[in-house]
This record gives sequence, structure tokens and C-alpha cells, in this order.
Amino acid sequence: MSDFAARRVMMVDTQVRPSDVTKYPVIAAMLAVPRENFVPADLREAAYVGENLILAPGRVLLEPRSFAKLLDALDIRGDELVLDVGAGLGYSAAVIARMAEAVVAVESEPLASEAQAALAAERVDNVAVIAGDLVAGSARHAPFDVIVVEGGVEELPEPLMAQLKVGGRIGALFMQGALGVVRIGTRTATGMVWRDAFNAAAPVLPGFARKRAFAL
Repeated sequence: MSDFAARRVMMVDTQVRPSDVTKYPVIAAMLAVPRENFVPADLREAAYVGENLILAPGRVLLEPRSFAKLLDALDIRGDELVLDVGAGLGYSAAVIARMAEAVVAVESEPLASEAQAALAAERVDNVAVIAGDLVAGSARHAPFDVIVVEGGVEELPEPLMAQLKVGGRIGALFMQGALGVVRIGTRTATGMVWRDAFNAAAPVLPGFARKRAFAL
């Protein structure tokens, strides 16, 4: 077993399993995907630490615990189409691709091009990387069974929410100051039903900050 492979097992055994992540597809996917290949070169040695890793200014790769708990709560199935918003360098899309039928990963440049290259190098063939604004999602591929937002939000734009099919789920980390809560929303015929899942923290993604009211 390589050093990185051993670290991957340790990550799952010490960060994922103890955090009440029990669904086999989540555990199997995180054991299989080489996280070190989806971070900046100077962070490869830190790929399996239990904290968010900085990918770019204001952008992070979610810590293993938070990411695993998010996927566990969403309960992604093998016949589902998933929108991965803020896919970074492609790690989240690579993991989700092992659980879903297909993934549409939305990311801005230059991260999008780097994600495409990393996914191609790992021969992940059921992920389409779309370069563009995160808040826009990918309307041409909608509707989605699941939407995963890989970072903090203060509010979710309606055009993105509209890309979720009835019965579909969305997971997002709603930041409230320095700490936030991950909420899972399910679209019904009349709107959204939300439940709180767990606490976590991450920078608010571009375009997902609450619009501030002007005050004199």
C-alpha cells in the first residue's frame, strides 16, 4: 500500500467513520479517489488533514468530515444526475461520480480547466466540467436529482434552485458569521422543505453572499 493510500484509509477511519457517516457508497468512494491528485501541488502532503484546504483566494476543498457528512445526508443513488457547484479541482466530482450515474461540475476558470485535466488523468468519464458562474448552475443539463454546493452560502439564487427536479435534494452550507449549518432541502410540488444536518464552516462562494441593503 502506498503512503497516500494508507493516509486515505486513515482519513476514512479517523475522520469519516467516527462522524456518523455510515452509507457504504460514500465510504467506498472516499477510499477509492486519490485526494492528493485534486489539490495544488504544494498541498499534496496535506491532502488528508482534517481541515479545509485553500485552492484559490476565498476557495477551499471541504474537509473530509464535512464533505462526507454532506454526501451521507444527501443519499445519492446510482441512477441520479448530480450538479456539483464549486467543484474546485475536481475532487468532489470524482467522488460523487462513483455514487451517481453522471455529474455536471460547474466551476470558474482557471479552476475549471485544472479540474478537467485532473479528472481526465484519473479516467473519470461520467463528469462534464462546465466553466462559468457558479450561481448559474447548468440550466441546459437540468433538471437535476441532486445539487451539491461545495462551499459556504448566505443565500441560494432562485435560478439555481429551479434546476432541481421535484423530489430532488440540495445540500448547502449556510454561513452565519464564522460558523454555519449544512441544510438539506427537498423540492416538493409547492416549494422547498429544509432540515438542518450538522455544523461546519467554509468561505462564502462568489455570488452566494446576501445582498446588503443600502443604509444612510
